[in-house]
Amino acid sequence: MTTASAKQAQSRPAYAELVRRHQRLHRYGHAAAMLGWDRLAVMPPGGATARAEAQAELDTLIHRTQTDPSWVALLRNAQGESLDPFERANLREMERTWRQANALPESLVEEKTLAGARCEHAWRVQRKANDWRGFLENFRPVVRIAREEARLLAADGGLSRYDALLDLYEPGMRTAELDKLFADLRSWLPGLVAAAVARQAGEKVIAPQGPFPAAAQRELGLAVMKLLQFDFNSGRLDESMHPFSGGVPEDVRLTTRYGKSDFSQSLMGTIHETGHARYEQNLPRDWLGQPVAMARSYGIHESQSLSFEMQLGRSRGFVGLLAPLLVAQFGDQEAFEPENLHRLLTRVRPAKIRVDADEVTYPAHVMLRYEIERALIESEIEPDDIPALWDARMAELLGVDTRGDFADGCLQDVHWSEGLFGYFPSYTLGAMYAAQWLAAIRRVTPDCDELVAAGDLTPVFGWLKENIWSQASRWETAELVVRASGAALDTAHLRRHLQARYLGG
Repeated sequence: MTTASAKQAQSRPAYAELVRRHQRLHRYGHAAAMLGWDRLAVMPPGGATARAEAQAELDTLIHRTQTDPSWVALLRNAQGESLDPFERANLREMERTWRQANALPESLVEEKTLAGARCEHAWRVQRKANDWRGFLENFRPVVRIAREEARLLAADGGLSRYDALLDLYEPGMRTAELDKLFADLRSWLPGLVAAAVARQAGEKVIAPQGPFPAAAQRELGLAVMKLLQFDFNSGRLDESMHPFSGGVPEDVRLTTRYGKSDFSQSLMGTIHETGHARYEQNLPRDWLGQPVAMARSYGIHESQSLSFEMQLGRSRGFVGLLAPLLVAQFGDQEAFEPENLHRLLTRVRPAKIRVDADEVTYPAHVMLRYEIERALIESEIEPDDIPALWDARMAELLGVDTRGDFADGCLQDVHWSEGLFGYFPSYTLGAMYAAQWLAAIRRVTPDCDELVAAGDLTPVFGWLKENIWSQASRWETAELVVRASGAALDTAHLRRHLQARYLGG
């Protein structure tokens, strides 16, 4: 510690102690993230029970550290100390995480980790077997625990039960606002989907000729990550059943999955996860270990992955950069001509699978899950009711029949098996934020698209770093959005983007 730092610590002892404790929690979190990545990516099946117990033990230790009674006086005393604006924001975030931790008993934290790990591990087999009944056996305890977690958080924060869980992922967002945003989407999205499908019906699209070996797809993914300026000294790419991004800013772990008949799933999934990773790798390093240096919200996090995958990754200019990389791995073929490749990557096809959905139909997948999980947490429905509701919503929103297909229906996502209720809205909030970011970028740099086509991604990455990445949790979400884009969150940006890309105006 420098002399100046030591003097500051002496003059602000409560805040200095809080900083020290959060540095410890960050290191615990690092260990927990690596255990989680290993479980989902490379752990042999026989390790499931022991790993669940180890993760539960660590989660219990983290919770015990967060709920030590001495935090109360430290937080109170720190309020009266001389702090600069960034430190004051850090204290705000410390108090938020402290309140959330103290609303839950240690026994529930441990029980949640064990039940989620058990359910997720079994889900891997049950999904492949289309075994909804088998899944229910482990899923019912997950739901029971999630409802109790929601009840306790709601009582502590004066919120509805679902809002209490939503607040864990998108601080400050409430179902009242979310319902307005989604109602607006519902008012124009079905018509836009139909118009885009009709417009594309007359387009000639040449299908790529496979197979596409997994090894070649991996090399393609690594080349694209390099193009997107991923720091390989602080992260890596692996394979898992369900793609995800995890780890910590100093060591970001990405995963993807490969299908020999289709390279696009892995390619676009890797671009998506690289967006998450670039955000993590560019959080303010001087403040790492402190809550203020953490990503602002899951919706803001998804805005980064979708800025990469949808806004940038499927743009004509960027697709032109992808084309030679595809040729290098799979050989030259007419399907990889940039204009044809762009048509391939912007097909609008209402279908069953969320992670493979185009950006026009994707919000419908999210609204479906939001409506079901909200009713589930509020005890308006039971787990047994999910398949019928899923089938009805898929038919209503996308005109897709999922009856009897649990694997590609209500079992397709990993989130519910792990008790991650309140997470799904982040995806469509992220799409809205991403459209708003790119609109702001184009105002600042009107020739942004031409620069991207020429291989210069600086306008996009420079703006994101200055306005989103470096800001971390300095501002609460609503204020961050206004400061970055000049206006509050508005679905109009997403609508204009989709109309321009898919309807030509």
